[in-house]
Amino acid sequence: MQSGYCNPILKVYPKVILQLTTLSLLMSLSSGAVAVLPAFTSPATRTTEPVVIASYEPKQVRAEDYMPISDSKNIERFLNDYFADIPIMAKIAKCESRNRHLDKNGNVLRGEVTPLDRGVMQINLYYHEATAAKLGLDVHNLNDNVAYARYLYEKEGAKPWMSSSKCWTKLAGKDIAHK
Repeated sequence: MQSGYCNPILKVYPKVILQLTTLSLLMSLSSGAVAVLPAFTSPATRTTEPVVIASYEPKQVRAEDYMPISDSKNIERFLNDYFADIPIMAKIAKCESRNRHLDKNGNVLRGEVTPLDRGVMQINLYYHEATAAKLGLDVHNLNDNVAYARYLYEKEGAKPWMSSSKCWTKLAGKDIAHK
């Protein structure tokens, strides 16, 4: 074998290989999940200014009106009412936590795969606890957990919950197509 040998096919077609890889990646995001991702911005429109955390407006729908919260049916009713304007979020909660905020011992639900995920919306403490605190929210509290999920959805779309998208895109169907 010669030193410095290069496969002539790979040398001639690197752009084609890159395009096919990109196309393959895009196709893997099928099932409509792309429809709920936030829009991409061009480098020219991006700013280097510090990010300002906006305040949130608490919803009038409160968990206290859906007692006991240990019952997943009550949580499901609460989520459907709370996220009436963004129904995909109720579907996400069903997939993330099976509409549970508390475990069988009455403790705030922890993630099965990622133990730092908390509550009905499985908010990851490592990535989101500090921001939630700046907003005056405690993701261990049911009302604050869904309030932070709403805030997160408004900032990033459904991207933070993409690991469960295979589940919620099946449940959502037409909800995603209308977004």
